[in-house]
Order: sequence, then C-alpha cells, then structure tokens
Amino acid sequence: QVQLVESGGGSVQAGGSLRLSCVVSGFTASSKCVAWFRQAPGKEREGVAGICAGRRVPYYADSVKGRFTISQDNAKNTVILQMNSLKPEDTGTFYCAADLRMGTVLRPDGYKYWGQGTQVTVSS
Repeated sequence: QVQLVESGGGSVQAGGSLRLSCVVSGFTASSKCVAWFRQAPGKEREGVAGICAGRRVPYYADSVKGRFTISQDNAKNTVILQMNSLKPEDTGTFYCAADLRMGTVLRPDGYKYWGQGTQVTVSS
C-alpha cells in the first residue's frame, strides 16, 4: 500500500527556515517523480519543486529558486524540501505527490499519490 506522510511544517518569521519531509512507503521514492506542492487559502495548488528518477537536476518554480532545495534520503526513502529565506507568500499547506503518470512535474494533474499535507505559516 502506497503512503506519503509529510511532516516538518510550522510557524516561522520571514527570513526563517523549515525542513519538510515526505516519507514514502509502498515503492522506492528514487524510482519515480516526487514533487512538493503548495496551496494557499483560496488559491490553486502550485508546484514548488520536483525530483525525478534519471534526471540529476531537480525542478523548481521560479518563485522558490535559490531559496528551496529538494533532495532524497534514499536510506530513509524520504524526499526532503529545505526551505530558506521564507516569505509570507510561502504560507500555505504543503503537499507531497508521487508517481507522475501524465503532464509535467510541477503541475498537480498527473500525480497518482498524495500526502495529507503539512501547514506552513510565515509571518512578516
């Protein structure tokens, strides 16, 4: 049974950092595309970072380039999103998604599996 479990959210001030984890069970995370999405209240879910098997260079949304880093801990079958220099506009629920079946990495439409989300709040 496939499960994605996110953790690491919280409340920070602008300029702070958070480290989100997505623990994957049911398949090897490094064998597929795994991505992080953000959804602010009243807004659509948007992709922030993704990492795919066979591609060394991760994908990043322009709004997070230079601030967020996605990586894999293969020993723990976990995908990590390190978020630095956080801004109030980063506030939202962050979701982990895996197994891209169609579309592009940073669009939510094509993913088969989703986690339950973890809340990130950045205050000014």
